[in-house]
Amino acid sequence: MSSRVESYRLNSLEIPPTYWLAALRDKCPAIQILKHYDSFASTVPSGRSSVPDMSEDVYSHGHHESVVRSHALRTAADSAAYLLPHLIPGRSVLDVGSGPGSITADFAEIVSPGRVTGVDREANVIAHASELAASRGLDNLDFRTGDIYNLEYDDDTFDVVHAHQILHHLTDPVAALKEMRRVANDGGIIAVREGDYGAMNWYPEAPALRDWMDLYQKIARGNGAEPNAGRRLLNWARQAGLTDIVPSATTWVYAAEPERSRFADSWAERILHSSFAEQALERGLANQSDLERIAEGFREWGQDPDGWFVMIHAEILASVQS
Repeated sequence: MSSRVESYRLNSLEIPPTYWLAALRDKCPAIQILKHYDSFASTVPSGRSSVPDMSEDVYSHGHHESVVRSHALRTAADSAAYLLPHLIPGRSVLDVGSGPGSITADFAEIVSPGRVTGVDREANVIAHASELAASRGLDNLDFRTGDIYNLEYDDDTFDVVHAHQILHHLTDPVAALKEMRRVANDGGIIAVREGDYGAMNWYPEAPALRDWMDLYQKIARGNGAEPNAGRRLLNWARQAGLTDIVPSATTWVYAAEPERSRFADSWAERILHSSFAEQALERGLANQSDLERIAEGFREWGQDPDGWFVMIHAEILASVQS
C-alpha cells in the first residue's frame, strides 16, 4: 500500500484523510463517514478550507513531560534561522503548533512591537507557553488553543505564518498549508521547517536505534502521518498552491556533550513513558521488554564518546501573492 494519503470520494463528496483513515481503523460504515463529514463541512465558514478537525489527528509524540521539556529548549536561532532575516520590527507573526513557546517568544522579541500569536491544540502546553511569555515580559505575545486545519482568523491577517515540525504529524499536510496561506496577507511569508526521519543517521550503528526508527515509522504511519516529511515539503507546498518558494535545508547534530546524552536520555524516557510507548503497546507493535531494551540501547549510545546523530530538516519560504 502506498504511504501517500489521498482524499476519498463518497457520493461526490471529497472526504479528507483524517475521516476515512479513522473510519477504516474503527470499521465505520460508509454512511456514517458521509453523515459525519457532511455535517462538519456545512459549518465551515466561506473562504476556509473544508478540512477535518485536528483533534481527529493523533500526535505520535504526545505531551509527556519529556517531550515538552525537549521542545522547550528550541530557539529561533537553532530552529528558524532561515526565517530570521525576514523578521523585522512591527511585523505580525502566527506560529502554528507553537508548543511550549520558546521559538515563538524569540519571534516576539525580534518583531516587537509587532504582535505574535502562538497556536497549539493542547491547553496544558498553551498554559506553559503563556507562563514563559509572562516571565520574559513579552506583552506583544499571546498563546491560544487552535486547529491548524481551521484557524480562527480572518483571511489576510498575518505578515508571517510559521510552522516548525508540525506537518509530519498530520494526516493532511496540504490542507494545513492551504489554511496557513489563507491567513497570511498579500506580500506575507509562509515559513515551514520539517524533519525527515528516514534521512536521520547515526554512528556507531546501534541495533536499538534501528529498532527505534522502525517502530517510529510504524507508529506514525499508523496515525496516517508521514514521518519522512522533509523530502516531501516542496511537493506539499506546490500542491497547496504556494508559489515563489525558496527551499533550503539545515541540520541538528548531537555529538558534543551535553547535547548527545541529553538527546539520548530524552528519547529513552519518551520510549518508556510517553504516548509513543502507549501507542506501541496498544497496537501490539512492541512489548514492554522491547521498549526497555530500545531505551537502554539509546542511553548506551548516548554515553559513547564517538556517538554522532544528525537530523536533516527541509525548509521553505513562500512569498504570498494575491
